[in-house]
Amino acid sequence: MAIEWSLTIDCARPAKLAEFWALALGYVQAPPPVGFGSWEEWFTHCGVPEEERDQGAALSDPDGVGPRLSFLQVPESKVVKNRLHLDVQVGGGRATPWEVRWPRVLEAVDRLTAAGATVIREYQLQGKPDHMLMADPEGNEFCVL
Repeated sequence: MAIEWSLTIDCARPAKLAEFWALALGYVQAPPPVGFGSWEEWFTHCGVPEEERDQGAALSDPDGVGPRLSFLQVPESKVVKNRLHLDVQVGGGRATPWEVRWPRVLEAVDRLTAAGATVIREYQLQGKPDHMLMADPEGNEFCVL
């Protein structure tokens, strides 16, 4: 049996970065824990000081399939290349004809660039564009393919 897991991303501005990744992945703000009507209720119940309540954010897949994403505020900024990155698979995979797949990739790149991402590099495969390496608004690398 597989173990449920989530991914936590260290960042400076959790709510803003969560907003970007919600757009990138089609995720939504994670619902509060069962038995609580809001995150504020849960924070109060757990004794989280008000000044610490904006130090994190969480997203979930609205279909309940993908892993949960958490965003945790940390004091240091990103300084080196990620050892782990997300592949945002908008193109349909390499089995999808390039003429169908690549416009999907470009549309997503345009949408994510407008939301604050930057293109780092375009990768080629067999002489054609294949995928884009990008960085989110805080510099975390990810690929769009």
